Amino acid sequence: MLYSVLFFLGIISLWWHWRARRRMKVTNLTGKYIFITGCDTGFGNMAAKVFDKKGFRVFASCLTETGAKELKAVTSKQLQTVLLDVRDSDNIKKVAARVKAEVQSEGLWGLVNNAGIMGISAPTDWLDIEHFREPIEVNLIGLINVTINMLPLIKKAKGRIVNVSSVGGRLAFSGGGYFASKFGVEGFNDSLRRDMKAFGVKVCCIQPGLFKTALSNPTKIMKEKEVIWNKLPPDIKMQYGEDYFQKDAAKKQKLSKMCLKEDISPVVQCMEHALTSLHPHAHYIVGQDAKLFWNPLSRMPAIIQDFLLLQNRVELAVSHAK
Repeated sequence: MLYSVLFFLGIISLWWHWRARRRMKVTNLTGKYIFITGCDTGFGNMAAKVFDKKGFRVFASCLTETGAKELKAVTSKQLQTVLLDVRDSDNIKKVAARVKAEVQSEGLWGLVNNAGIMGISAPTDWLDIEHFREPIEVNLIGLINVTINMLPLIKKAKGRIVNVSSVGGRLAFSGGGYFASKFGVEGFNDSLRRDMKAFGVKVCCIQPGLFKTALSNPTKIMKEKEVIWNKLPPDIKMQYGEDYFQKDAAKKQKLSKMCLKEDISPVVQCMEHALTSLHPHAHYIVGQDAKLFWNPLSRMPAIIQDFLLLQNRVELAVSHAK
Protein backbone atom coordinates (compact mmCIF):
# COMPACT_ATOMS: atom_id res chain seq x y z
CA MET A 1 0.00 0.00 0.00
CA LEU A 2 2.81 2.39 0.95
CA TYR A 3 4.60 1.75 -2.36
CA SER A 4 1.40 2.47 -4.28
CA VAL A 5 0.97 5.80 -2.48
CA LEU A 6 4.62 6.74 -3.09
CA PHE A 7 4.30 5.78 -6.76
CA PHE A 8 1.16 7.89 -7.10
CA LEU A 9 2.81 10.87 -5.39
CA GLY A 10 5.83 10.47 -7.67
CA ILE A 11 3.60 10.62 -10.74
CA ILE A 12 1.85 13.74 -9.39
CA SER A 13 5.25 15.35 -8.68
CA LEU A 14 6.51 14.64 -12.21
CA TRP A 15 3.31 16.01 -13.72
CA TRP A 16 3.55 19.18 -11.61
CA HIS A 17 7.20 19.61 -12.54
CA TRP A 18 6.35 19.21 -16.24
CA ARG A 19 3.57 21.81 -15.93
CA ALA A 20 5.91 24.22 -14.16
CA ARG A 21 8.61 23.82 -16.84
CA ARG A 22 6.04 24.43 -19.58
CA ARG A 23 5.07 27.79 -18.01
CA MET A 24 8.62 29.11 -17.63
CA LYS A 25 9.21 31.96 -20.09
CA VAL A 26 12.26 33.66 -21.54
CA THR A 27 12.52 37.20 -20.13
CA ASN A 28 13.13 40.47 -21.99
CA LEU A 29 11.68 39.37 -25.32
CA THR A 30 9.97 42.69 -26.07
CA GLY A 31 11.53 44.21 -29.15
CA LYS A 32 13.17 40.98 -30.29
CA TYR A 33 13.17 40.35 -34.03
CA ILE A 34 11.28 37.45 -35.59
CA PHE A 35 10.78 36.49 -39.24
CA ILE A 36 7.63 34.66 -40.40
CA THR A 37 7.02 33.26 -43.88
CA GLY A 38 3.62 32.80 -45.50
CA CYS A 39 1.77 35.71 -43.87
CA ASP A 40 -0.79 36.41 -46.61
CA THR A 41 -3.41 34.21 -44.92
CA GLY A 42 -3.87 31.43 -42.38
CA PHE A 43 -1.45 30.56 -39.59
CA GLY A 44 1.23 33.04 -40.68
CA ASN A 45 -1.20 35.93 -40.97
CA MET A 46 -2.59 35.37 -37.48
CA ALA A 47 0.90 34.80 -36.04
CA ALA A 48 2.16 38.10 -37.46
CA LYS A 49 -0.74 39.98 -35.85
CA VAL A 50 -0.40 38.20 -32.50
CA PHE A 51 3.38 38.64 -32.20
CA ASP A 52 3.13 42.26 -33.30
CA LYS A 53 0.69 42.95 -30.46
CA LYS A 54 3.00 41.18 -28.01
CA GLY A 55 5.82 43.59 -28.78
CA PHE A 56 8.01 41.58 -31.12
CA ARG A 57 9.54 43.35 -34.10
CA VAL A 58 8.05 41.24 -36.85
CA PHE A 59 9.25 40.72 -40.39
CA ALA A 60 6.17 39.28 -42.09
CA SER A 61 6.89 37.85 -45.51
CA CYS A 62 4.03 37.68 -48.00
CA LEU A 63 3.85 36.23 -51.49
CA THR A 64 1.57 38.97 -52.84
CA GLU A 65 1.44 42.75 -52.57
CA THR A 66 -2.26 42.50 -51.69
CA GLY A 67 -1.50 40.22 -48.75
CA ALA A 68 1.26 42.56 -47.54
CA LYS A 69 -0.94 45.68 -47.79
CA GLU A 70 -3.86 44.07 -45.98
CA LEU A 71 -1.61 42.86 -43.16
CA LYS A 72 0.16 46.20 -42.82
CA ALA A 73 -3.20 47.98 -42.59
CA VAL A 74 -4.15 46.12 -39.38
CA THR A 75 -0.79 46.01 -37.58
CA SER A 76 1.55 48.49 -35.91
CA LYS A 77 4.22 50.58 -37.58
CA GLN A 78 6.78 48.28 -35.98
CA LEU A 79 5.77 45.33 -38.18
CA GLN A 80 7.57 45.22 -41.53
CA THR A 81 6.18 43.33 -44.51
CA VAL A 82 8.47 41.92 -47.17
CA LEU A 83 7.59 40.27 -50.46
CA LEU A 84 9.08 36.79 -50.62
CA ASP A 85 8.68 33.85 -52.97
CA VAL A 86 10.48 30.99 -51.23
CA ARG A 87 11.07 29.34 -54.62
CA ASP A 88 13.33 32.23 -55.65
CA SER A 89 16.86 31.95 -54.24
CA ASP A 90 17.84 35.49 -55.24
CA ASN A 91 14.71 36.84 -53.55
CA ILE A 92 15.59 34.94 -50.37
CA LYS A 93 19.17 36.28 -50.35
CA LYS A 94 18.00 39.88 -50.81
CA VAL A 95 15.45 39.55 -48.00
CA ALA A 96 18.07 37.96 -45.70
CA ALA A 97 20.45 40.87 -46.43
CA ARG A 98 17.69 43.34 -45.54
CA VAL A 99 16.99 41.52 -42.28
CA LYS A 100 20.72 41.41 -41.45
CA ALA A 101 21.03 45.17 -42.00
CA GLU A 102 18.09 45.77 -39.67
CA VAL A 103 18.94 43.43 -36.79
CA GLN A 104 22.71 44.07 -36.91
CA SER A 105 24.57 42.64 -33.90
CA GLU A 106 21.37 41.67 -32.07
CA GLY A 107 20.61 38.87 -34.49
CA LEU A 108 17.26 37.25 -35.21
CA TRP A 109 15.45 35.72 -32.25
CA GLY A 110 12.90 33.69 -34.18
CA LEU A 111 12.34 32.18 -37.61
CA VAL A 112 8.90 30.71 -38.28
CA ASN A 113 8.91 28.68 -41.48
CA ASN A 114 5.21 28.65 -42.25
CA ALA A 115 4.90 29.19 -46.03
CA GLY A 116 3.34 26.23 -47.79
CA ILE A 117 0.99 25.01 -50.49
CA MET A 118 -1.12 21.89 -50.90
CA GLY A 119 -0.50 21.24 -54.58
CA ILE A 120 -2.50 18.60 -56.39
CA SER A 121 -3.88 15.89 -54.12
CA ALA A 122 -4.79 12.89 -56.26
CA PRO A 123 -3.83 9.25 -56.91
CA THR A 124 -0.23 8.92 -58.05
CA ASP A 125 -1.07 7.40 -61.43
CA TRP A 126 -2.99 10.58 -62.33
CA LEU A 127 0.05 12.79 -61.85
CA ASP A 128 3.29 13.75 -63.55
CA ILE A 129 6.55 14.92 -61.98
CA GLU A 130 5.59 18.62 -62.14
CA HIS A 131 2.63 17.96 -59.83
CA PHE A 132 5.14 16.74 -57.23
CA ARG A 133 7.77 19.37 -57.92
CA GLU A 134 5.84 22.52 -56.91
CA PRO A 135 4.84 21.57 -53.33
CA ILE A 136 8.30 20.11 -52.73
CA GLU A 137 9.93 23.33 -54.02
CA VAL A 138 7.78 25.50 -51.73
CA ASN A 139 7.26 23.35 -48.64
CA LEU A 140 10.68 21.73 -48.39
CA ILE A 141 13.36 23.30 -50.60
CA GLY A 142 12.05 26.81 -49.91
CA LEU A 143 11.96 26.16 -46.17
CA ILE A 144 15.52 24.84 -46.19
CA ASN A 145 16.74 27.75 -48.31
CA VAL A 146 15.19 30.37 -46.02
CA THR A 147 16.65 28.60 -42.98
CA ILE A 148 20.17 28.42 -44.43
CA ASN A 149 20.15 32.13 -45.26
CA MET A 150 18.77 33.18 -41.86
CA LEU A 151 20.82 30.73 -39.80
CA PRO A 152 23.82 33.01 -39.06
CA LEU A 153 21.43 35.61 -37.62
CA ILE A 154 19.62 32.98 -35.52
CA LYS A 155 22.93 31.63 -34.19
CA LYS A 156 24.01 35.14 -33.24
CA ALA A 157 20.90 35.58 -31.08
CA LYS A 158 20.89 31.95 -29.84
CA GLY A 159 17.30 32.04 -30.98
CA ARG A 160 14.55 29.74 -32.15
CA ILE A 161 13.54 28.07 -35.41
CA VAL A 162 9.94 26.90 -35.74
CA ASN A 163 9.12 24.69 -38.71
CA VAL A 164 5.46 24.17 -39.56
CA SER A 165 4.99 20.63 -40.79
CA SER A 166 1.71 18.68 -40.64
CA VAL A 167 0.21 15.39 -39.51
CA GLY A 168 0.79 14.72 -43.22
CA GLY A 169 4.49 14.60 -42.34
CA ARG A 170 3.79 11.53 -40.23
CA LEU A 171 1.09 9.83 -42.29
CA ALA A 172 0.48 10.13 -46.04
CA PHE A 173 -3.25 9.75 -46.62
CA SER A 174 -3.36 10.90 -50.24
CA GLY A 175 -1.15 11.00 -53.32
CA GLY A 176 0.76 14.08 -54.46
CA GLY A 177 3.79 16.12 -53.48
CA TYR A 178 2.39 17.65 -50.28
CA PHE A 179 2.95 14.59 -48.11
CA ALA A 180 6.38 13.87 -49.58
CA SER A 181 7.37 17.48 -48.83
CA LYS A 182 6.15 17.32 -45.24
CA PHE A 183 7.96 14.05 -44.56
CA GLY A 184 11.05 15.88 -45.81
CA VAL A 185 10.39 18.78 -43.45
CA GLU A 186 10.29 16.35 -40.53
CA GLY A 187 13.67 14.89 -41.50
CA PHE A 188 15.26 18.30 -42.02
CA ASN A 189 13.83 19.57 -38.72
CA ASP A 190 15.25 16.65 -36.73
CA SER A 191 18.75 16.91 -38.20
CA LEU A 192 18.75 20.70 -37.80
CA ARG A 193 17.67 20.42 -34.16
CA ARG A 194 20.67 18.23 -33.39
CA ASP A 195 23.07 20.34 -35.45
CA MET A 196 22.07 23.56 -33.67
CA LYS A 197 22.01 22.24 -30.10
CA ALA A 198 25.68 23.09 -29.50
CA PHE A 199 25.02 26.71 -30.56
CA GLY A 200 22.17 27.25 -28.10
CA VAL A 201 19.59 27.41 -30.92
CA LYS A 202 16.35 25.54 -30.26
CA VAL A 203 14.50 24.00 -33.19
CA CYS A 204 10.84 23.02 -32.95
CA CYS A 205 8.39 21.33 -35.30
CA ILE A 206 4.64 22.03 -35.33
CA GLN A 207 2.36 19.30 -36.65
CA PRO A 208 -1.15 20.68 -37.11
CA GLY A 209 -4.11 18.43 -37.73
CA LEU A 210 -6.85 19.46 -40.13
CA PHE A 211 -7.57 23.19 -39.90
CA LYS A 212 -9.60 25.41 -42.21
CA THR A 213 -7.18 27.65 -44.11
CA ALA A 214 -6.66 28.75 -47.70
CA LEU A 215 -4.28 25.80 -48.11
CA SER A 216 -6.89 23.22 -47.09
CA ASN A 217 -9.84 24.76 -48.98
CA PRO A 218 -11.78 21.64 -50.08
CA THR A 219 -13.51 23.39 -52.99
CA LYS A 220 -10.18 24.51 -54.46
CA ILE A 221 -8.61 21.10 -53.93
CA MET A 222 -11.47 19.30 -55.69
CA LYS A 223 -11.50 21.78 -58.61
CA GLU A 224 -7.80 21.18 -59.18
CA LYS A 225 -8.38 17.44 -58.93
CA GLU A 226 -11.24 17.66 -61.46
CA VAL A 227 -8.95 19.36 -63.99
CA ILE A 228 -6.57 16.40 -63.71
CA TRP A 229 -9.45 13.92 -63.93
CA ASN A 230 -10.77 15.48 -67.12
CA LYS A 231 -7.36 15.10 -68.78
CA LEU A 232 -6.84 11.45 -67.86
CA PRO A 233 -6.56 8.91 -70.67
CA PRO A 234 -9.63 6.68 -71.16
CA ASP A 235 -7.94 3.53 -69.85
CA ILE A 236 -7.17 5.17 -66.47
CA LYS A 237 -10.73 6.50 -66.20
CA MET A 238 -12.05 3.03 -66.99
CA GLN A 239 -9.98 1.54 -64.17
CA TYR A 240 -11.35 4.01 -61.67
CA GLY A 241 -14.91 4.19 -63.06
CA GLU A 242 -16.69 7.05 -64.80
CA ASP A 243 -18.51 8.05 -61.60
CA TYR A 244 -15.37 7.86 -59.45
CA PHE A 245 -14.78 11.59 -59.29
CA GLN A 246 -18.32 12.43 -58.18
CA LYS A 247 -18.29 9.77 -55.48
CA ASP A 248 -14.84 10.85 -54.31
CA ALA A 249 -15.89 14.53 -54.17
CA ALA A 250 -18.92 13.63 -52.04
CA LYS A 251 -16.76 11.66 -49.60
CA LYS A 252 -14.17 14.40 -49.33
CA GLN A 253 -16.84 17.06 -48.74
CA LYS A 254 -18.34 15.01 -45.92
CA LEU A 255 -14.91 14.44 -44.37
CA SER A 256 -14.06 18.17 -44.60
CA LYS A 257 -17.23 19.14 -42.74
CA MET A 258 -16.42 16.65 -40.00
CA CYS A 259 -12.70 17.33 -39.58
CA LEU A 260 -11.69 20.87 -40.59
CA LYS A 261 -11.44 23.12 -37.53
CA GLU A 262 -12.14 26.83 -38.07
CA ASP A 263 -10.28 28.07 -34.98
CA ILE A 264 -6.61 28.16 -35.99
CA SER A 265 -5.43 29.91 -32.82
CA PRO A 266 -4.10 26.67 -31.20
CA VAL A 267 -1.44 26.50 -33.92
CA VAL A 268 -0.35 30.09 -33.24
CA GLN A 269 -0.32 29.38 -29.49
CA CYS A 270 2.16 26.58 -30.14
CA MET A 271 4.29 28.95 -32.21
CA GLU A 272 4.25 31.37 -29.29
CA HIS A 273 5.27 28.68 -26.81
CA ALA A 274 8.11 27.59 -29.09
CA LEU A 275 9.41 31.17 -29.33
CA THR A 276 8.96 32.23 -25.70
CA SER A 277 9.27 29.17 -23.45
CA LEU A 278 12.51 28.40 -21.64
CA HIS A 279 11.85 24.76 -22.47
CA PRO A 280 10.12 24.55 -25.87
CA HIS A 281 8.96 21.17 -27.11
CA ALA A 282 10.73 19.40 -29.93
CA HIS A 283 7.34 18.62 -31.48
CA TYR A 284 3.90 20.20 -31.08
CA ILE A 285 0.94 18.05 -32.13
CA VAL A 286 -1.98 20.45 -32.61
CA GLY A 287 -5.69 19.65 -32.76
CA GLN A 288 -7.79 16.89 -31.22
CA ASP A 289 -7.88 14.99 -34.51
CA ALA A 290 -4.07 14.98 -34.62
CA LYS A 291 -3.69 13.97 -30.97
CA LEU A 292 -6.41 11.33 -30.85
CA PHE A 293 -6.32 9.87 -34.37
CA TRP A 294 -3.59 10.89 -36.84
CA ASN A 295 -0.61 10.78 -34.49
CA PRO A 296 -1.54 7.45 -32.82
CA LEU A 297 -2.34 5.96 -36.23
CA SER A 298 1.07 7.04 -37.57
CA ARG A 299 2.71 4.83 -34.92
CA MET A 300 0.63 1.73 -35.73
CA PRO A 301 1.59 -1.12 -38.08
CA ALA A 302 1.13 -0.45 -41.79
CA ILE A 303 -1.65 -3.04 -42.06
CA ILE A 304 -3.78 -1.07 -39.56
CA GLN A 305 -2.96 2.28 -41.20
CA ASP A 306 -3.91 0.95 -44.63
CA PHE A 307 -7.14 -0.62 -43.41
CA LEU A 308 -8.38 2.56 -41.72
CA LEU A 309 -7.28 5.04 -44.39
CA LEU A 310 -8.68 2.96 -47.24
CA GLN A 311 -12.12 3.06 -45.62
CA ASN A 312 -12.43 6.62 -46.94
CA ARG A 313 -11.49 5.67 -50.51
CA VAL A 314 -14.02 5.09 -53.26
CA GLU A 315 -14.04 1.53 -54.56
CA LEU A 316 -12.54 1.31 -58.06
CA ALA A 317 -14.39 -0.09 -61.02
CA VAL A 318 -11.52 -2.47 -61.68
CA SER A 319 -9.40 -3.67 -58.78
CA HIS A 320 -6.01 -5.25 -59.34
CA ALA A 321 -5.50 -6.09 -55.66
CA LYS A 322 -4.47 -9.68 -55.08
